[in-house]
Amino acid sequence: MRIDAFLEQSPMFAVNLAARRFESLTAQVLVADGLGFLEGLILAAMFFEAPKLVKPSQLAETFGTTRGNISHSVSSLEGKGLLLRKIDAEDARAYLLMLKPQGKRCAVRVIGAFDKLQSEFEQEIGKTALAEMLKSLRKLEARISHP
Repeated sequence: MRIDAFLEQSPMFAVNLAARRFESLTAQVLVADGLGFLEGLILAAMFFEAPKLVKPSQLAETFGTTRGNISHSVSSLEGKGLLLRKIDAEDARAYLLMLKPQGKRCAVRVIGAFDKLQSEFEQEIGKTALAEMLKSLRKLEARISHP
């Protein structure tokens, strides 16, 4: 198509296409546990923060998403028996999240899957090239976020 030349040079198209393909890849990797990408990230984050409990607002900030997206994922994870919500003793309007034993086991599988993908990416393009690509992507993202 005539637009192909533009698409070949477009960082927006390349990032969007890569994001859709990465989402498909992670869906395949996490399908055994019935998780989406954000759900997997939430479990991994909670595992690494333990024994400290996590607030949903912290997750939203860390992952650059809305509290609504986090709330939806938390409800799903809670429905799957992987985590619990606990009222924050210091602020009754907020709640804290805690992994259940099944959630901890699932988080370990998710972390292993993410680690395996990371290793494959590093083998495919090299650690240095991957680090440079991430640096460039973050620079573009910062530019877009703060024009």
